[in-house]
Amino acid sequence: MKADELKNKWALVTGASSGLGADFARILASLGCHLILVARRGDRLEALKEELSADFGVSVKVIPLDLSLPEAPQQLYDQLKAEGMAVDVLINNAGFGICGEFLKIDWERTQQMLQLNMLTVAHLTWLFVRDMVSRDFGYILHMASNGAYQPTPVYAAYSASKSFVLSLSEALNYELRGTNVKCTALAPGTTVTEFHQVAGQKEGSFYYRLTKMDSMTVARKGIKALLAGRPSLVPGWTVALLAWSSRLAPRRWAIAMAAWLMHL
Repeated sequence: MKADELKNKWALVTGASSGLGADFARILASLGCHLILVARRGDRLEALKEELSADFGVSVKVIPLDLSLPEAPQQLYDQLKAEGMAVDVLINNAGFGICGEFLKIDWERTQQMLQLNMLTVAHLTWLFVRDMVSRDFGYILHMASNGAYQPTPVYAAYSASKSFVLSLSEALNYELRGTNVKCTALAPGTTVTEFHQVAGQKEGSFYYRLTKMDSMTVARKGIKALLAGRPSLVPGWTVALLAWSSRLAPRRWAIAMAAWLMHL
């Protein structure tokens, strides 16, 4: 597929109020995509809407919504369906991490993260991809993480949730073979966004310095992989090497290495 074929298509971007979500929206708008922006912070979405409309002349619809609520995916789908809006590109970017020992984190916060990172992603995909298949056109990008490739102490539940996303994406992409619908998982290392502030992790760790990439660079690589129909991508050679080596190492070594990188 050529990038110019996205012109006048509609893309739904979750977690679009900042960071990677906002940069995905900017890239898609530059390709002529109209946008549906979803996040909790409506004021930021409105500001991004004004920016994209002015810079690229695309239509932008803003939907303030807390996607961590179990009923939110169906609510969003029903609203767009009622308005006759067909989603051609789905960017499942909404999610967050929590840094800390599993037993010391409040269960309610962990549950909210697992709901958003896994069930919301799976539910939105199940809802919108059926329509893409019926039209025989569509692209889905899921945000995974380098943490998806090995258990990660102090990010135990977060990495596990991203392993789910990676596995779901690659399997779904295979199931969609023979159609013009593709699913890609993007699995970066450290990306300079609000992630670490929300997660509660200090930004000076060795792993942070080793794998750090700016948000726009990661987003561009993700959209490129999306349009190429790749099942997954680990952007950056350092992060890719870490992901590859973790598959070769005994699992207890991989866990110990992840703990060392996190300065445990």
